[in-house]
Amino acid sequence: MSELSSSNYKRISIINWILSLPLVLLFAWPYYYATSLLGIEEKLSYVSAFIFTIPFVMTILHGHVTMALGSVHRSMYYRWLTLHPFSFGIFFHPIAVKTRFRLTLLLISLLLLPIGYLLSL
Repeated sequence: MSELSSSNYKRISIINWILSLPLVLLFAWPYYYATSLLGIEEKLSYVSAFIFTIPFVMTILHGHVTMALGSVHRSMYYRWLTLHPFSFGIFFHPIAVKTRFRLTLLLISLLLLPIGYLLSL
């Protein structure tokens, strides 16, 4: 079986979907705990914890794709995801693998921490 086959792409996508929820929970709880210690409103805590989590989860999933296919062929997998937007690539957008996008989300979430604290006073 070739590593560049559609069935291998489906397998990688399914594994990434299975890994997503545990990774979100793993990375979100410390941020949520910090917001609860600061007394930040619960709705803002959930949203900002999710924004905080996305860069870490995407980095690990991007690493999983790189390990499975190699850095040379991972662009083919991401192209395959864009061709299947209503199935395997439903929450995928090509900007999600950009480091600048992930760092921006991280900075936004870190800026929401003091803003949320000031709003809760």
